Amino acid sequence: MRIVAAELHLVRLNLVHEFRTSSHAKDHLEHILIRLVDESGAVGWGEIASSPDPYFNAENTASCWMVAHDYLLPAVLGAKWDNPAELTALWNRVRGNYFAKAGIDVAAWDLWSRTNESSLSVALGGIRREVTAGVSLGIEPTIDELLAQVEKQVGMGYHRIKLKIAPGWDIEPVRAVRDAYPKLDVHVDANAAYTEAPEHLAALRGFDAFGLTMIEQPFAARDLLAHSRLQQSIETPICLDESIEQLADLELALSIDAIQVLNIKVSRMGGLSPALAAHDRAREAGLPGWCGGMHEFGIGRAANVALSSLAGFVLPSDVSGSEKYYARDILTTPIAAVDGIVKVPSGPGLGFTVDSEFLAKNRHKYAELSVR
Repeated sequence: MRIVAAELHLVRLNLVHEFRTSSHAKDHLEHILIRLVDESGAVGWGEIASSPDPYFNAENTASCWMVAHDYLLPAVLGAKWDNPAELTALWNRVRGNYFAKAGIDVAAWDLWSRTNESSLSVALGGIRREVTAGVSLGIEPTIDELLAQVEKQVGMGYHRIKLKIAPGWDIEPVRAVRDAYPKLDVHVDANAAYTEAPEHLAALRGFDAFGLTMIEQPFAARDLLAHSRLQQSIETPICLDESIEQLADLELALSIDAIQVLNIKVSRMGGLSPALAAHDRAREAGLPGWCGGMHEFGIGRAANVALSSLAGFVLPSDVSGSEKYYARDILTTPIAAVDGIVKVPSGPGLGFTVDSEFLAKNRHKYAELSVR
């Protein structure tokens, strides 16, 4: 294959409900949509789902635009390749910038599977026709408001709830949710907000009383030793997210017993190609996995659904229906969850169509590159 043109679309969508984590709050998102065109005229779409600020990792929307426009897309344009995994070699001089790489990688997978008349799920090796979805709930002003959000999502059929936590917002909200829903699949996500300070460790150890599925990323991304020490002192499995950007990170975490569950994020790992490799390694190690999300628009969400169809994704993934976050999504037919279940598309590529008119109305920046 040979990509001859590429487009970048910076699109803004408002969230239906403000979302707050341990580091920041947001009421809207701006993601960069990538459109690739090969010499036959076939098209593939991807999404750079970076945050507007460098709070989740070092990237943000502005840096991703610059890196994709100035480095990654020029490396891809005009080059010949047979499989999307080969794109990694085309930009291997560019270090990090995984979110930027992920958007282009997903677009290449969409393009490649469409031209091969295959669904993205089948192209990746997926085995499921439907996947179980969970929802992620942010930090609310009060426990009563949190309980109202949990009630709403449980009422919509979701069976797994992830609660964002932070020092001072941890034991009591979790206790309230567990008291109200004794059998609900609940896990917590700290987004690296804790340290090994005695009061922090006391809270993290206190979660053992609530039968949580996991504690996600309690400590800083690079502090794998702290995760290992905590895991030795608690029963609740530790899940790593921000810590795992490369396979080498996963190998290290496994070697020091710092991980019992793996959150595989397409964006965090640089695309479907490295996410697929992480899935295979985790499955080989007997490590249960699930697909995390970054509040993707429909394009990125569709890629996550396809990835979640692989055998190693044995826990509910962050692939809830689009209406959970957006009044209207970028796709002509939004991704839907029925009783917490999302069907895996069987059509070519991502299996969805981008709403070009709606995209244009919500686009704030545009660029096009082509083979000279």
